[in-house]
Amino acid sequence: MNASPYTLLSRSTECQARCGEIATLHGVVQTPVFMPVGTLGTVKAMTPENVIEVGAQIILGNTYHLYIRPGHELIRSFGGLHQFMHWDGPILTDSGGFQIFSLQDLAKITEEGAAFRSHLDGARLFLSPEDAIEVQEALGSDIMMVLDTCIPYPATREEVAKATALTARWARRCREAQTGTGQHLFGIVQGGMYADMRREAIEQLVEIGFDGYALGGLSVGEPKEMMKEMLAATASHLPATHARYLMGVGTPEDLVEGVYHGIDMFDCVMPTRNARNGMLFTSQGRLVIKNACFQHDQRPLDVTCGCYTCRHYSRAYLRHLFQSREILAYQLNSIHNLYYYCTLMAGMRSAIKEDRFLDFRRTFYEQRTQLFEEH
Repeated sequence: MNASPYTLLSRSTECQARCGEIATLHGVVQTPVFMPVGTLGTVKAMTPENVIEVGAQIILGNTYHLYIRPGHELIRSFGGLHQFMHWDGPILTDSGGFQIFSLQDLAKITEEGAAFRSHLDGARLFLSPEDAIEVQEALGSDIMMVLDTCIPYPATREEVAKATALTARWARRCREAQTGTGQHLFGIVQGGMYADMRREAIEQLVEIGFDGYALGGLSVGEPKEMMKEMLAATASHLPATHARYLMGVGTPEDLVEGVYHGIDMFDCVMPTRNARNGMLFTSQGRLVIKNACFQHDQRPLDVTCGCYTCRHYSRAYLRHLFQSREILAYQLNSIHNLYYYCTLMAGMRSAIKEDRFLDFRRTFYEQRTQLFEEH
């Protein structure tokens, strides 16, 4: 097995939850951790300083989107993505497999790679596993992901087996294409909604040897209970010596359950996308800021929150900004939601270190209410 940049620091005695750290070229990441999504080299509506202030340690960029625009060679000419976007912390780049999968009619998957048309202008493009590594090395991300074939739901066992085997072959080519830049490379576990195939995929990836392992192909349209079932059935089979990453998931509840099952890393567009749509996360549940009941509400979004938005602005003002479609609404809402997510992760890290994670989890669910109509 490949040497791991992950160090285990503490573990719950009551469940699989654990704390650790990942050493990267741009700093050490404390886990479990949530990574804000900066697909195009920016976390939407946020400055890098905003992202730091909410407590984020590492952000995510996307190979597919940056490959198409502005192009990895341009970014390389600026010294890499860190310099290009003014972010000094660690960056993980998704290889683009999910984005190519989402193109559906615009993409064709073959043994050699993915042929697709740009979603911007329809230009014919091609991305092989070797190309995915070349692009990510040009971007200079701290953690790169292998190119994978994301599997739709539903899919037959035969379809899943074929796609999962292709992902394993692509993963080996990605590993062989690395040039020794010091960047980490994570393998991605596919296998659809078949737990035995996912366990086989883990064995294949471990045989190749990666710096970390990710669960991909979840939250692609399957019922929530099925996603939880796949997580519970496969997370514990990931190497305990390496970082475990659950890709593209999710809600605050998903993060708590993922940590419960031993996951170390998460990313999702939900906190920033929902912020732009006026849905805020609080310790008591979800708050929809456009609701008329907040028109005269002088309270902050969450009385327990210490973010910039909650320290300075009322629900009434935030509702006014959102209803007026003021740009500031998107920034202030995004600051709050990302602070909530990062604070939630920090709370779980503390609970694990103090061996009280189950109490933390119980309290988390007890506080989840929808009692925003009381006024």
